[in-house]
Amino acid sequence: MDGTSFPATRTTCPYCGVGCGVLARPSGPIAGDPAHPANQGRLCSKGAALGETLDLPDRQLFPEVDGKRASWDAALDAVAEGFRTALAERGPEGVALYVSGQLLTEDYYAANKFAKGVLGTANIDSNSRLCMASAVAAHTRAWGEDVVPGCYEDIELADLVVLVGSNLAWCHPVLHQRLLAARAARPEMQIVVIDPRRTATAEGAELHLPLRPGSDVALFAALLTHLADQGHDAPDAAEAVSEARRIDAPALTGLDPALIARFCTMFAATERVVTLFSMGVNQSVAGADKANAIINCHLLTGRIGKPGAAPFSLTGQPNAMGGREVGALATMLAGHLRFSEPAEHAAVAAAWGAPALPRKPGMIATEIFAALGQGRIGALWTMATNPAVSLPGSAGVRAAMERAPLLVASDVTRASDSMVRARIRLPALSWGEKSGTVTNSERVISRQRGFLTPPGEARPDWWAIAGVAARFGRADAFGWTGPADIFREHAALTGLVPEAGRIFDISSLADLSDAAYDALAPLRWGPRRYAPARARLVPTPWRPPANMADAVHPVTLLTGRLRDQWHTMTRTGPVPRLMAQHPAPKLALHPEEAAAIGAVAQIEGQGETALVGVTADPGLPHGVGFLPMHWSDVYAPSGRSNPLVPVAVDPVSGQPELKHAPVRVSPWPARWFAAVVARVRLPDGAAPLLSRAPLPGGLWRHDLAGQSDPAEGFAALRRALDAPGLVWRLLAAPEAGLFRGVAFDAAGAPAAWIALAREAPGPGFDWLAAAFAGGPADAALRRALLAGQAALGPPPSPTICACHGVSRAAIEAAITAGAETVAAVGGACAAGTGCGACRPEIAGLLAAPLVAI
Repeated sequence: MDGTSFPATRTTCPYCGVGCGVLARPSGPIAGDPAHPANQGRLCSKGAALGETLDLPDRQLFPEVDGKRASWDAALDAVAEGFRTALAERGPEGVALYVSGQLLTEDYYAANKFAKGVLGTANIDSNSRLCMASAVAAHTRAWGEDVVPGCYEDIELADLVVLVGSNLAWCHPVLHQRLLAARAARPEMQIVVIDPRRTATAEGAELHLPLRPGSDVALFAALLTHLADQGHDAPDAAEAVSEARRIDAPALTGLDPALIARFCTMFAATERVVTLFSMGVNQSVAGADKANAIINCHLLTGRIGKPGAAPFSLTGQPNAMGGREVGALATMLAGHLRFSEPAEHAAVAAAWGAPALPRKPGMIATEIFAALGQGRIGALWTMATNPAVSLPGSAGVRAAMERAPLLVASDVTRASDSMVRARIRLPALSWGEKSGTVTNSERVISRQRGFLTPPGEARPDWWAIAGVAARFGRADAFGWTGPADIFREHAALTGLVPEAGRIFDISSLADLSDAAYDALAPLRWGPRRYAPARARLVPTPWRPPANMADAVHPVTLLTGRLRDQWHTMTRTGPVPRLMAQHPAPKLALHPEEAAAIGAVAQIEGQGETALVGVTADPGLPHGVGFLPMHWSDVYAPSGRSNPLVPVAVDPVSGQPELKHAPVRVSPWPARWFAAVVARVRLPDGAAPLLSRAPLPGGLWRHDLAGQSDPAEGFAALRRALDAPGLVWRLLAAPEAGLFRGVAFDAAGAPAAWIALAREAPGPGFDWLAAAFAGGPADAALRRALLAGQAALGPPPSPTICACHGVSRAAIEAAITAGAETVAAVGGACAAGTGCGACRPEIAGLLAAPLVAI
């Protein structure tokens, strides 16, 4: 029986906060679920490739203690003993958990209950602190509770959609396609993009406001002032409007006053406005103020709680909202209940049988790792996250993890930058194996259902947590037999204090049977559109970014996502087609500045250095660079972004500033560049600049550069790739700095290929993957390999459409043949007919003159 013969399992995508429904089988195609309200059958490139992530390399299959395989009993004994020792030596402030929006709600609930109810510490925080804490703080300040006041349908009903700090086309592609489909049906709909970069999202907008990084509060102060001058008023508005009038928006944003006036006029003239905001707003030392500045404009005009009208925070992770619901953050209890309210604290303590329940918030993410480095935390447990890469100042985070008395890590991979530093490694379930619930950005709870048999000894995170709790004598409180038990307990807790008037109350689900839980259809908690009755406008004074560019570090570095990648690439990195468009990290700069730097940039910040390639981006202003945040030691040890980012947090939300780092960018004069394809992965020290990406057939491609003599560099690469039984054929022109080498195995099949030259880049790689897959090489292929180019076929061209593997050359050929629209290009070569995230790039090619590449 092949994979398509199995009935499809309805589950939920594990990537962004859109929360798309998925139809999955143990093998065979992954498809979007037409019945799910979030995506209505659509999937992005990452979601469509989920079937290619089901057999992850470097899977953590067994518990390990001190680098040796251990039984689960021995591993959990060691975890419990380590935490018991830390509590005895340092008290509840000396232990911590760092968890993740990748966890299911049931895992999240178990972790929070264990930390606060068993260990007696509030030192549990989530990597969601890095993506949505400012939105949580803004919601709570504005109307007393963390409730998103809209739903996805509002995006389609709006007459004006404003995107602030959100590259929706790349980061939430399915929502972007819903937006574009709505505008196609109603051409009068308008889109405004507010972003320092002209992104793919901006390509489809009527208006783009390229404000200075970090100046969003000033722009929305101008809007609030304009709205007040138009006669809008609301209770408690006077202080917020007065504060806004003190701010000089044109001077601070760098925008033409006429452009600001046009935006203000569009907003004021449109009743149905949805403002979508994401990481460009939240990841700032003024993130909460930025979000409240947006919310203020909606509150002042009553553009909230109505069809097509809402300020709308888009979460980055699949279950960031679930973590907020269960209180798995240092600043929350559970079920939206608060430390500061005695009745709410008492209710949680009684429900959990936890007399030592902490009475105040604990350390947030950056504080946890600072305390770990200072020796104030003796035991830390991380779950489903990679802080050694994702946190700002990550060099310090790595050092802290390495000196931790006890570091426990639960994850699916044993190769992440964090997992390799853990003393105790626990094998967790991956997507496709675990069962529970997640909540998306519009408050829809969906089931994630397992459809694969867990490999090795992998177990659910909640199960491991319960095992450690039992070793603390709390087996009674953690005696769950499955996720349905945990969900019922979580649901009941949300109704503990009805007098608190919480919108988040799913206690009606506390009696859900196991069968009803298994069959649970997507449901939204709270009103479909929330119009807060206790709303207030929050004054948002101007505060600049924490670290400004100066004479020593004159470039402002922005970090963010790529279209086809996810977080630190532990799931998407192994998929060749998701790596095809961006196989190596590159610093994007304004074209004039890119030309001045050359092929390789040395980026310096915080006493750390990165080496990356350079690409020109006309959508960037002078003095601003963009570097993707995904790369880790596995894929590009010289190209990590977050060691360059200072540790600075919003004083209200505790969210770090990840979008604004002052750096120095200078040319790095390479004496040689190399391209390598091999069946093995080159080690970290193979070259100062090194990136690795998978190719089909189990191959690895490498991009390298060095400053040694080219002949020495070539010899070093040969030594790194050599193995018994390999026969090398070489071609060299030392006076020109040109070297080629091909290694063949005993059967005559290519095993490694090196092309080294003084210029970058080397040739394309697609034809090499095919050459390696063809068995023994004939004479023509041997000559082609040594020549460094395909014997037949078109020249290499970058991939534009990841869903269908369509290159730029193929799209340009369709345009040359007469395709005049994005739809026509799709009809000719299928580009843009999958997730649609590449459609803005196709539109750009249609608008631009065709040139040779």
